Amino acid sequence: MKNSAELEKEAVLMTANHMAAAARTAPKTRGTDNIEIIVIDDEDTKKRLIAKMLEIAKKETRPSFERDANSIAASFAIVAVGAASNPSGLNCGYCGYPTCDALKKSKGVCAYNSIDLGIAVASAISIAGQFHIDNRVMYSIGRAALDLKLFGIGVNQALGIPLSATGKNPYFDRK
Repeated sequence: MKNSAELEKEAVLMTANHMAAAARTAPKTRGTDNIEIIVIDDEDTKKRLIAKMLEIAKKETRPSFERDANSIAASFAIVAVGAASNPSGLNCGYCGYPTCDALKKSKGVCAYNSIDLGIAVASAISIAGQFHIDNRVMYSIGRAALDLKLFGIGVNQALGIPLSATGKNPYFDRK
């Protein structure tokens, strides 16, 4: 027999896997897949992530990072989605540079990579919603994950989605 807490944790972990699949199969601009997905489901990595978020909060005077770090402490899993820098080759100027070569020299971010990140995250959170799993998109998690180098080489933007199944959503019902 399993109790409610065990079942809820299993549901969150199963949902995280489905979210990763949804992010992977989400439509991509130009048909190029620059998306990387990780699921943080172990306490050691989660503690390192929280510590990094608290460090950023203090070092850069960003109280929202501390608030977010405190709210993810009880999360069963965190899905993080990153996008690697890969200029489109279209020389569209959406990034603010006249050419993709100019963007590459600046080490900036291609607008299409940002669009792909948004589409992938939206696909992932739609799955969390379908399974009634508490979640919230947090850039603070993505920033800390990048600082900790949890993603592969080339990923330069990311967002995190903490997951919980409790009586009150810890990511919205907070101070």
